[in-house]
Amino acid sequence: MLQVMDIETWVTGRRSNLDEAKRSAADMIELVRSGGDGALLRLAQRYEPGCESVRISREEIEDAYAKVDEHLVEHVMEAARRIARFHERQKERALWLEEFEPGITLGVKTTPLDRAGLYVPGRRAAYPSTALMNAIPARVAGVPSLCACSPPPILPLTLVALDCVGVDEIYRAGGAQAIAAMALGTETIRPCWKIVGPGNAYVTAAKILLRDEAEIDFPAGPSEIGIIADRSANPAFIASDILAQAEHDPDAACILITTDTALAERVRGEIERQLANSPRREIMVRALSQSGFIPVANLDEAIEAMDRVAPEHLSIMVEDPLPVLGAVKNAGSIFVGSYAPVAAGDYASGTNHVLPTAGYAATYSGLNVAHFTKTSSVQVISRAGLEAIGDVVEAIADAEGLHAHAASVRIRRA
Repeated sequence: MLQVMDIETWVTGRRSNLDEAKRSAADMIELVRSGGDGALLRLAQRYEPGCESVRISREEIEDAYAKVDEHLVEHVMEAARRIARFHERQKERALWLEEFEPGITLGVKTTPLDRAGLYVPGRRAAYPSTALMNAIPARVAGVPSLCACSPPPILPLTLVALDCVGVDEIYRAGGAQAIAAMALGTETIRPCWKIVGPGNAYVTAAKILLRDEAEIDFPAGPSEIGIIADRSANPAFIASDILAQAEHDPDAACILITTDTALAERVRGEIERQLANSPRREIMVRALSQSGFIPVANLDEAIEAMDRVAPEHLSIMVEDPLPVLGAVKNAGSIFVGSYAPVAAGDYASGTNHVLPTAGYAATYSGLNVAHFTKTSSVQVISRAGLEAIGDVVEAIADAEGLHAHAASVRIRRA
């Protein structure tokens, strides 16, 4: 159930899934490019027969509230408050200026993007929580225009979650075609400057292929977890976290890196026990077939191996976790200690669960407020300030053969 793996097999396997998906995603992009709303509606009707519009109406949103238990709506609102509280801490000042020396004041102006597209997965499993994770940092950043796409039929709770954070432009579209619609635009959907949100391999492939049309957050495909554990770890807790990721998708994957091979055996037994009565057992078994564990001699080797994995989620379950936390470099979101399940960050701790996968955590950060802003450097320079740096500018500009650059400074100093 949990096989011994080597690091090269893991890394190669996670990236190859995206390469295979790009061919199908490219075909779907061209279908939307040529067919627009009509193509989207035909695709939506395969899963929601009788739907007459790509866009979800206000009446449908109101009807969704009537279908969701009011206590569940309260829990969604509570999660939204916690997520907003964490993301407010990330918000940069709109403008800061500092005089670095007499006559030279420098700073940064931060501006929200005009429009962003949010992808909320659905169908195999619906994710109202992802609606919150996508929309809240965008709202905190100050993005004035948001649209969301989700595979039909869209779960009522997803509609409620999007509406409660101020997203009322919602479309029936999933997969690569949804990413194409938000990047290229259709008769109904205005193009977006940036597209965020996780999805399957086809969604991720489409995001990569459309980067010339719209910026993306990062490649965010099937879910994964990496766990660093020593003999102090609770095998039942580890097994529960592995199964929590495995239930997402058949392409999800989990890797345990441990200094204790006996622990890995106990985790195997716990997985079999906990898996027995799971309603999503079939999905879990397929995901577990590409999961495994790597035995290492010590925690230094564990950290080095996990940095190669660069997991979406990293769980640290060791006797002394803080040195490991300080040393590890590549992970989307990190969960420290036995009582920090990944599910806490998925829903209500406040951190964001939209994270890079397939090793991309080595170069990308998880979704945050900065993804929805851009910055401009600012310089306010007086005559005295220009005089202080004038010789430097003129000398380097002349050395580069850009004499007009030098002249633009020289004429002001004359």
